[in-house]
Amino acid sequence: MQIPLNPDLKTIPLLKDISQRAMRSAGKEARWFSLPAGQPLFLAGELADSIYFVVSGALGAFGAGNEFLGHIRAGEPVGEMALFLGGTDQNGDGVREDKPHTGSVYALRDSEVVALSRAGWNKLVKSEPELLEGMIRIILRRLGRSGQRNVATVPKVYTLLATSPTIDLRLRARALREALMKFGQKVAIIDEVQGHEKPAAFFDELEQTNDTVILIAAIGDTSWFKLATRQADRIWVLARGDARPSVPLMPEDTSPAQRLKLVDVLLLHPGTERRAAGPQEWLAAAGANRLFHWFGDSEADAMRLARVMAGRSVGIVLSGGGARAYSHIGAIRAIREKGIPIDFAGGASMGAVLAACVSMGWDDNEIDRRIRKAFVETNPLGDYNLPVVGMVKGKRVNARLEEHFGETEISDLRIPFFALSTNLTSGKVHIHRSGSLRTALRATISLPGILPPVVDGEDILVDGAVLNNFPVDCMRELHQGFVIGSDVSGQPEGLNKEEFAHPLNFWQWVARNGFSSPPPIAGLLMRAATVRNDPKYGHDMADLIILPDLPGIELRDWSAYDAAVEAGYVAAKAALEGSEIAALYCPA
Repeated sequence: MQIPLNPDLKTIPLLKDISQRAMRSAGKEARWFSLPAGQPLFLAGELADSIYFVVSGALGAFGAGNEFLGHIRAGEPVGEMALFLGGTDQNGDGVREDKPHTGSVYALRDSEVVALSRAGWNKLVKSEPELLEGMIRIILRRLGRSGQRNVATVPKVYTLLATSPTIDLRLRARALREALMKFGQKVAIIDEVQGHEKPAAFFDELEQTNDTVILIAAIGDTSWFKLATRQADRIWVLARGDARPSVPLMPEDTSPAQRLKLVDVLLLHPGTERRAAGPQEWLAAAGANRLFHWFGDSEADAMRLARVMAGRSVGIVLSGGGARAYSHIGAIRAIREKGIPIDFAGGASMGAVLAACVSMGWDDNEIDRRIRKAFVETNPLGDYNLPVVGMVKGKRVNARLEEHFGETEISDLRIPFFALSTNLTSGKVHIHRSGSLRTALRATISLPGILPPVVDGEDILVDGAVLNNFPVDCMRELHQGFVIGSDVSGQPEGLNKEEFAHPLNFWQWVARNGFSSPPPIAGLLMRAATVRNDPKYGHDMADLIILPDLPGIELRDWSAYDAAVEAGYVAAKAALEGSEIAALYCPA
């Protein structure tokens, strides 16, 4: 709904120093209007002909794939890239063409917005050229290096919802506030008594004067529940691990955050419960995007959740690379030695296996023991057969995954985890964030031609490295904190050209090397599956990159364990030295 009044553009920080004359001229090109919560400001593909400024409320930016990118708050511009990519004479024919928006923007709560046409913006810039410099600074601050962490976009208003009257929301909110205060944050906790029937200005002021605002409410058809969820940047549903969710868990369409899937589940474990429902049931009932576990009154879990709230969580992404991926073990050890927490873990192929070790909660010694037993002491790909769908039967790999990961479900992991496989049926990546952990790992390491694929319903799943061997983009969608990437796939593979220039037949190879040594075709297939057009793909989306030096280690050299681990340790220590992450968590 448009508000019929002359907008005072000086309420926008970027425009506060503009002259009155320029402001009056530009004001004729401006519209001030209300945008109800949940309504789009613009959608991906629509032509961009204006720049917008948020006067009050908050908006959410979403990518072309509907992934959430971040929040846009009062005083901030949106749609600014239209000024630089659109409205130019692209064809030299004198016709100025508007460009489509690459993403969508929705109101996360009732908001007021000023729209300034391109003509109005040009009038301002012509009168006040330094305005252009200010806008460029905003764009650079938002973008940084493409896809990197941006503290300004993290949620500020969290609504905690109790699914049971036995859940002490205020106790949990205080624990989170205490953890956040250790980061120097100012935190407000608002319950029904303090916030009921308060105007939007009350919540705007809370947001402006605090780093984080926590609203607490019980789920129910009450006005406070509706207001608290409507004001949320993100909703956290607190549930008991010994309870079963009702379906539906929440009234439908109570808030934009709910409709836009900005919902997480915090599963509480008192310590003596008997499971009544699996975590996946709670995720489905809440329509949630992520699930976190909180055991008892664990301070470590409260700190992990506080890091997520503050945009200070740390996620590690580990690339595939066969035996070279052993180096990730050394990188993990170096990260832990620095005192840097790991809050999310994921990867592709062998990197996903090692990320799963972290999410299982294993310490360095446990990871070392299990990987040595599963992959080093004997060749995991040694059960060769005459190939029909794979060089090996895969029984050894299956047995080892079952021995070490058992029946663990991904949603049971204390540290959120994902693995990436390639769906040959759809031709797209498949992100495993739920279901059986060992099934996900078996899929992500199924190199085509070596291991038989995993069949899941109508889908045929093979190694994630085929389409994305370094899935930093998947980690960026999972959280808004730091991302550390360890990549071993960009180095050239030291294939022995003599093995291919003068190949032996099968029996000659066996006579010379025995049945336990992988033949050259194994290295050939592994290299073909992991090679990338851009060896630096994903590097610009990580906050810190670890690149182990592994010139003498082949993808199929499963016995080169100690050298690879040491290379990863050395590379990680060097990368962490003087880094922003190290300075944050282990200051001098």
